[in-house]
Amino acid sequence: MPPSKLAGARPMKVTKEQRNHAIKRIFAYEIKYYPFEFFMSIFCVIGSCIASVMSNWFVGMVFVNEILTPLKDGTMSGEEVMQKMGMWAIIMASVYAFGIICIYFYNFLMCKCAQGTQKRIRDELFEHMQTLPLSYFDTRTRGDLMSIYTNDVDTLREAMSRSWPMVVNCVFSIITVTIVMFITNWIFALLVLALTIPMFFFTKGVTKRSGKHFVQQQIALGKTNGYVEEMINGQRVVKVFNHEQKSVEGFDKLNDQLCYESTKANKFANTLMPVVNQAGNLQYIILGLIAATLLTFKSQLGSFADMFDVGVIVTFLMLSKSFTNPIGNLAQQTNAIVMALAGAARIFELTDTPSEIDEGYVTLVNAKEGENGEPIEVQERTGKWAWKHPHESGGVTYTWLRGKINFYDVDFGYVPEKVVLHNVTLFAEPGQKVAFVGPTGAGKTTITNLINRFYDIADGKVRYDDININKIKKYDLRRSLGMVLQDTELFTGTVKDNIRFGKLDATDEEIIEAAKLANAHKFISNLPHGYDTMLEKAGTNLSQGQRQLIAIARAAIANPPVMILDEATSSIDSRTEEMVQKGMDAIMKGRTVFVIAHRLSTVKNSDVIMVLDQGRIIERGSHDELIAQGGKYYQLYTGNAIKD
Repeated sequence: MPPSKLAGARPMKVTKEQRNHAIKRIFAYEIKYYPFEFFMSIFCVIGSCIASVMSNWFVGMVFVNEILTPLKDGTMSGEEVMQKMGMWAIIMASVYAFGIICIYFYNFLMCKCAQGTQKRIRDELFEHMQTLPLSYFDTRTRGDLMSIYTNDVDTLREAMSRSWPMVVNCVFSIITVTIVMFITNWIFALLVLALTIPMFFFTKGVTKRSGKHFVQQQIALGKTNGYVEEMINGQRVVKVFNHEQKSVEGFDKLNDQLCYESTKANKFANTLMPVVNQAGNLQYIILGLIAATLLTFKSQLGSFADMFDVGVIVTFLMLSKSFTNPIGNLAQQTNAIVMALAGAARIFELTDTPSEIDEGYVTLVNAKEGENGEPIEVQERTGKWAWKHPHESGGVTYTWLRGKINFYDVDFGYVPEKVVLHNVTLFAEPGQKVAFVGPTGAGKTTITNLINRFYDIADGKVRYDDININKIKKYDLRRSLGMVLQDTELFTGTVKDNIRFGKLDATDEEIIEAAKLANAHKFISNLPHGYDTMLEKAGTNLSQGQRQLIAIARAAIANPPVMILDEATSSIDSRTEEMVQKGMDAIMKGRTVFVIAHRLSTVKNSDVIMVLDQGRIIERGSHDELIAQGGKYYQLYTGNAIKD
């Protein structure tokens, strides 16, 4: 049993380096796959910023200086004023129209870029997850992994669709306003920057503190989801053992941590925007007072007097708002960006996890029998298989797939410090039925996990048809094996689809034949829609025994040379077991079969029975031989042994 099943699985954590790496990765996705949309959106945001700043410049430098002041002084006639206003109205209408077009295309392009990037990330996330070893999932809760697909991906999508475009807009607005301020009046520009410095450091400090808690919020959310998922799956056990109160206490503890981190994060984040807005208003007042003072004493400014007219002051008062407002918006969106980057870091932590290592080079091919009985590779399905073994010399040899499996002095532990199998040696000849019995935790399921190479052994050798199992490609190895597990996994779809899972190109006739072989045809035919009956929520509309029969039919249609039955009939009543056993005997005929069972009546007819205890094979032989020995198997069979 993997260690995570005995102790709490660890949640994913996020470091600062991972967040920085996430930023680069997101940019890399956008630039690589959507270069036109990305750079065109940058051009559009610059255009919209210029249009916005031009409106401020028009009010002060044109409307006040070029129209209102000459009209007041009488230096321009009413007709000239109207002509000038008409000309500037056309110019500014064009500018605003350009800005509207830029904003439209900017949001359209950024949305396309963001959604496309999200799709690629989700595709890669799920695709890569299929390549990870089982040990990866053993060390993480399913709820925490689900939180990546839901909360983390969603926060990243939200940030890229809304927060990121606003951040880009704010940054370019600040840059554009700064350039225009220095062009218009460098003294006022320096004054605005000086008044903004305290606001900048305050914003940076608050963002840093809130960002840390936003990251912890995402981690706490993953833990909480993991706990909820675990409790929902185990709700029957919770009810049976009156564990409701303890379950609530455990949830409250995790939820309190989530509440604490969320409160801290939002406490800082929510105070940021009001403070920045009020600081902007204060800056506006200070700038106005300074401007009024300069106008009052303009005659005493000498050569600097021309730099401080009413139009310049009005322009700067408006530009100061255009300068501080983006800072506030930027600060507000930074927290959403930080939270999204925390989610992105968790996403990329998963996608960067090394895939399952497979150094095998022996493959499984369709074959037919040659003149001398040797296997010959063919493309069409023949029902016969051979191992294709390439050699360094360039030659290729073929060996019939027979189903012979040998263990030689195998030691194994799910974690290095705890060995669960000790010096296991066993021989399974083609067509033999080998049974493993023993107390829970003795290592029975672990042996079958090693045959599938779900885990790699620490010491010793496992050979399949005299080929070192490490030399066989995992894909080919696993398609030569069929498994029926104690915990039946059915998927949303029809009964027919679930049976076809064992052979994707199976015909309806083959599906029905496999169901008959597993003695499942009768109950399936009595379902409302027969083989087209929809199964939902892992087949909860069927009994446990019916779900197990479908799983057996799924293994039967795969028609593998080696079968592994891990408590395959444990959920079936005695009467049904008798019916199923006949079907199982037909399925097992001519195949090497490994059976794990606590119900010893199902293994009496095995060719070899191996008794395990604490990771060691302590007895082996046929049923009659082991009964005659009067050892551990005899105790288990007669009921004198200590119950598991």
